[in-house]
Amino acid sequence: MNKYKIKTLSNQAPLITVPLKSSTTATVLVIFKTGSKYENRENNGLSHFVEHMFFKGTKRYPNTLALSSALDSLGGEYNAFTSKEYTGYWIKVASSKLTVALGIINDMLLNSKFDSQEIEREKGVIIEELNMYEDNPLMHIEDVFETCLYGDSPAGWDTIGTKKNIRSFRREDFINYVKTQYGARSMFLIITGKINQTAENRASLLFSKFPDNLWQNKLAVREKQFKPQLKIVHKKTDQTNLSLGVRTYSANHAQALKVKLLSVILGGSMSSRLFINLRERHGLAYYVRTSSEVYTDSGYLTTQAGVPAAKVKEAVKIILTEYKKITQTLISDSELRRAKDLLQGRSLLQMEATDNLAIWYAHQAIFHQHLLSPQEFLRRIKKITAVELRNTAKKIFVNKGLNLAIIGQTSEQQIKNILKF
Repeated sequence: MNKYKIKTLSNQAPLITVPLKSSTTATVLVIFKTGSKYENRENNGLSHFVEHMFFKGTKRYPNTLALSSALDSLGGEYNAFTSKEYTGYWIKVASSKLTVALGIINDMLLNSKFDSQEIEREKGVIIEELNMYEDNPLMHIEDVFETCLYGDSPAGWDTIGTKKNIRSFRREDFINYVKTQYGARSMFLIITGKINQTAENRASLLFSKFPDNLWQNKLAVREKQFKPQLKIVHKKTDQTNLSLGVRTYSANHAQALKVKLLSVILGGSMSSRLFINLRERHGLAYYVRTSSEVYTDSGYLTTQAGVPAAKVKEAVKIILTEYKKITQTLISDSELRRAKDLLQGRSLLQMEATDNLAIWYAHQAIFHQHLLSPQEFLRRIKKITAVELRNTAKKIFVNKGLNLAIIGQTSEQQIKNILKF
């Protein structure tokens, strides 16, 4: 894998290129440092709604059909995503189509019409998207967990917003938001795969046209928790979905990679501790997974599982037991080696795809002061010791950082007394 290169465009926006000479495809990803954490109560959900509207037509491609037809004619893949701290737009194509793809995505992001009639129609689409998430506990539990963590703040609100807000947005809201949050000051352009000089020159020319923007920064997360927190969304379901986790560290913290490795050991694979314990030994869950999440100013580790309603208490106890165990007993050499090998193998497989590689460097650009290559990430993981992991575990698995989110028919009294180490 070749090294990345950073070029500063004339408008001061960075262009990050990551060539893969063996690839036959290329991906262009334009990511903006804005998302639902950059919103207030009145415009919560606007970042996500804006993402939808960039696919609704430009002066050159006057409607959704014209734009989607142009994108489909490339014979590739394309999509967009909105999160708490960033919003991205990408196209993956055969390398011979890269220059055309650059022109289309540039036109979308600079010349979208934000037609009022299209906005009104799209409100129904997004409300149905919201209904889809709320009707699927496996998908919705992450949002409930973050609300448990961060409460009534931008970090705790759902990225998709509320139905009231979605219905209230008007064209001027979109125009003002894009003018402030979309521009050279908040933009990163990433191109990965088989890249020639013509495509790089084309990208430099097109994306230098983005104007400077005022860009309003987000409110910093304030970590204020002194005892375990519990949030239950009561829903009539056959299965209770839960997310039990702890506060950890932000993306740039020295402990963040250790938390990542801990999550793999606890529930990141079919041989992980919680997968074996909850599923294989006790038969309590079909899906079990532990993951770590990092933001610019906060982070967490959590285990998600779907369990029988009558067995929630038992499942919570098992998870807490495994959390406590990893603070007390050193991880064996074989288990640690297996977790590191797993991370390495997964990373190598993912980085063969140009879209995954683009997203990797986009995350680096958004979250880190210095870009970290996948190889450097793996080198740092390899150096982590069992003693360091135990020390990190002791710091994060504490009562005051404990959070439990539940979707189902569980009562608060049933769980509250056991939510402690």
